[in-house]
Amino acid sequence: NESLIPNMKRDKYPYKILIIEDNPGDVLLVEDYLDEHIMTPKFNYAKSYKEAKEILGNPDVPAFDIILLDLSLPDKSGEELISGLIELASEEPIVVLTGYGDLSFAMKSLSLGVTDYLIKENLNSAMLYKSVVYNIERFKYVKTIQESEKKYSDLFQLSPIPMFLFDLETYRFLDVNKATIRHYGYSREEFLSMTIKDIRPEEDIPELEKAVELKKDKDPFYFEGVFRHRKKNGDIIFVDIRSNIVLNKGKKAIIVLANDITERFKHIKTIENQNKKLRDIAWMQSHVVRAPLARMMGLINVINDEDLSDKEMVEYLAHIMDSAKELDTIVKDVVDKSQQLMTIQDTE
Repeated sequence: NESLIPNMKRDKYPYKILIIEDNPGDVLLVEDYLDEHIMTPKFNYAKSYKEAKEILGNPDVPAFDIILLDLSLPDKSGEELISGLIELASEEPIVVLTGYGDLSFAMKSLSLGVTDYLIKENLNSAMLYKSVVYNIERFKYVKTIQESEKKYSDLFQLSPIPMFLFDLETYRFLDVNKATIRHYGYSREEFLSMTIKDIRPEEDIPELEKAVELKKDKDPFYFEGVFRHRKKNGDIIFVDIRSNIVLNKGKKAIIVLANDITERFKHIKTIENQNKKLRDIAWMQSHVVRAPLARMMGLINVINDEDLSDKEMVEYLAHIMDSAKELDTIVKDVVDKSQQLMTIQDTE
């Protein structure tokens, strides 16, 4: 039927609409209502759930912008019909058109996944058109949000580095990723019954509380630092923390990236120990070795410059031998420390 409304005032978008309705009169009414507001709607029809299934399962049929669904079909109706159709059409918004004004079932159908619920006897062209436009846009927005949440979830869950979320006020774990479960040894259920204090050594908890209190009212919140954590088996590890505040179900929470740097920390300690040994060796070479060497050089100078008796010569030579033995002991000590240092390096 040609609309009485001028074309320039009608929506020019070519909406692709699937009408699932077994009553020809209701189909005609829906067409007339939408023709009043849409210039070139593209309609497809199904008189039963079986026909709808064939259409929606056909890869040659383009995706629909929206589905208008009657709740009483010859082969399915009510909740069973809604559940079956949502399985078939997860990418299209579904608006229920029904002759039943049961408010409780309307709420139930919305919870099952339909996007709107309209009573046929109260329907008019403006109401139906607004519902079509609103539900298409709303469905796109919801899908965008869902995709965004999925990306966040994938980033969170698939991260190879432990990540967890905890409540800013209670410190209770709200979520943990798989890497956290593997690394710390607790199950997900155990984590969700714990607070972050449970993975900190008891003596470090005041430092944790102080850090959170100092940062919780900062905007923007960002925190980083190295802290000690405790695994389920009791091992103490050093973790490099990066954290920020996020909203979780309307409440402030802290998301944490916890990179275990224990091995790096041990390596740094090893290097520090090696450096200390190197300093000890350098000190021995520059101070300890010089003492017996200086004595030997002085005694040799005396022997060269003085006319010594045989007895004095024997005494001086004995002193030189003592200094030589002392120097030999020092050299052996230097060699031992150098070998120990090389052994440590080889094991790293």
